[in-house]
Amino acid sequence: MALRIWHQSFTVLSDLGAYDDALKTHFKRVARPDTEIVMHGMRPGTYRTNYPGNDIRHASLQFLHAIQFFEGGLRAQAEGFDAYAISTLPDPGLRQIRSMLRIPVVGYGESAMLSSCLLGARFGVMVFISELTDLVADNARNYGLSQRLCGVSDVGFRFVDVLAGFSDPAPLIERFKVAARYMIERGAEVLIPGEAPLCVLLATHGVNNVDGVPVLDSLSCWIKHAEMLCDLKRQSGVERCQRGYFNEPPESERVREILAFYGQPVPPFQA
Repeated sequence: MALRIWHQSFTVLSDLGAYDDALKTHFKRVARPDTEIVMHGMRPGTYRTNYPGNDIRHASLQFLHAIQFFEGGLRAQAEGFDAYAISTLPDPGLRQIRSMLRIPVVGYGESAMLSSCLLGARFGVMVFISELTDLVADNARNYGLSQRLCGVSDVGFRFVDVLAGFSDPAPLIERFKVAARYMIERGAEVLIPGEAPLCVLLATHGVNNVDGVPVLDSLSCWIKHAEMLCDLKRQSGVERCQRGYFNEPPESERVREILAFYGQPVPPFQA
């Protein structure tokens, strides 16, 4: 039975043609034939430039931008999507959005870390937004995986270098391998190329290990987790916990009222 997954990026996809195209190709290759991944980005004009990292390196601004992720999740459920995918390493609002929706919700960072635990004893995360180091470590702790995290390191290049790599990948791949070997020396048995643009570039060019240590395709991880959760719900009736402070969905009418009170768009809501 076919699945529809709402993909939510932290980038304005229309500003990033090469990245947008690479994502579409990668999703088509990785997802099951009956899975449709519908891509969504942030609203045009969200950032001053095509680079979200200048904002999301600040906890406060990332929190404010997460409003669009809440809106996307509500629309995904109202429009009948089978799952909602937060496709960015920071997993903005993941726990809160998951508690609001009835459909499965997956996070890029969480899925990558959970998958890493099946491939090696300890994983390392490699980022090009160095300010995310503290956040990634904090997320690992919140997911109960801090003992499996051997470290978070800066790869030594930036977003503009990754974008350039889509047309000339060889130099950037070599720079990644140099940084990867440093992480391996620290004890990493699995490498997570943190932000999604780097992940899709490496996956597109077949970089799946460095010196025998796997380089995780984090984008594939959330796709497979979303498919699995949908299958569990359909085939076995198994869903996430619906009880307690972090799990029980609020009344849909109250969500509408609060969004309207704060002057936010009120998407169609399906309980």
